[in-house]
Amino acid sequence: MRILALVPGGISEQILFFPTLEDLKKRYPQATIDAIVEPSSKSAYRVCPHVSEVLTFDFKDRNGLADYLNLLGIIRDREYDIALDLGKRWTIGLLLWLNGISVRVGYQTKTPWFFSKSVPLKNERYVADMYHDILQGLGIQSPTPDLKVTLPREDIDWAGSEQKRLGIDDSGYVLIYDGERQSPASDSSYPLEKWQKIAEDLQQKQPDLPIVLLQAMGNSQWIAAMTGNNPDLKVTNPSDIGKLAAIVAGANLLLCTESVPMHLAVAVGTYAIALLKSGASKFLPSNTQDRCAGIQSPSARIADIQPETVLQQVWR
Repeated sequence: MRILALVPGGISEQILFFPTLEDLKKRYPQATIDAIVEPSSKSAYRVCPHVSEVLTFDFKDRNGLADYLNLLGIIRDREYDIALDLGKRWTIGLLLWLNGISVRVGYQTKTPWFFSKSVPLKNERYVADMYHDILQGLGIQSPTPDLKVTLPREDIDWAGSEQKRLGIDDSGYVLIYDGERQSPASDSSYPLEKWQKIAEDLQQKQPDLPIVLLQAMGNSQWIAAMTGNNPDLKVTNPSDIGKLAAIVAGANLLLCTESVPMHLAVAVGTYAIALLKSGASKFLPSNTQDRCAGIQSPSARIADIQPETVLQQVWR
């Protein structure tokens, strides 16, 4: 049996789909499961053992007829028995119907006739639960498994070497991550001076616990400003998601905005405190308060969260 999952979205969305893949593999242990994802999201499957092949399609692009015909050919060549569409585009449903895949499951939309089974789309739920709902179309009613990742041995070894390089292999460490900062006033970025205040308080109360900043594409200026103000801060720059997950797994605590590291912390069991915009609670599971905490802004800007609120959660 061959199963295809079409999963638009970024790396975070792929990670949140892993529990659904886990349950799918339990139900069909002999099946070959493939995924079609955005080109920039393919790397997420380095830490997922349930998928045989990861194909790419730019769901967000203004695709022409040639693009859809190429995708049609890719799907047809592999002769899938089941297709799960996590998107909402009627064009993808049409392609699956044209391919003659006997079991086609998608969310209820204005064009439900392209699917053999449709399930309600519950946008208000934790995203991993919302994705898991798609399995109801296959008669799978089990609870959503916990978020998990599988770390390659080489990435675990890299994390051990990186901890030695930073001189934190015996002390433990706190990770801080602020993601891609499109502008200082971005709704998803936390003000530099507030991060600095949090870091200073941590160092005063726990001087023997190093603070490590996570570097990623788009936050190099934030890294430079943080370390320029406080040269005792350390910096790590994992080159792929496996190494990122491994360095997160070794931390005592992760402080972050809503991001890939936040989801990885949930998956590996590192306690995380996430700074979230109002209404962003669906990005964290509701049953893991002992492993993660979301601090929601009173507004649409996480900049409105006060450092004292974050520190209160840290020291509680």
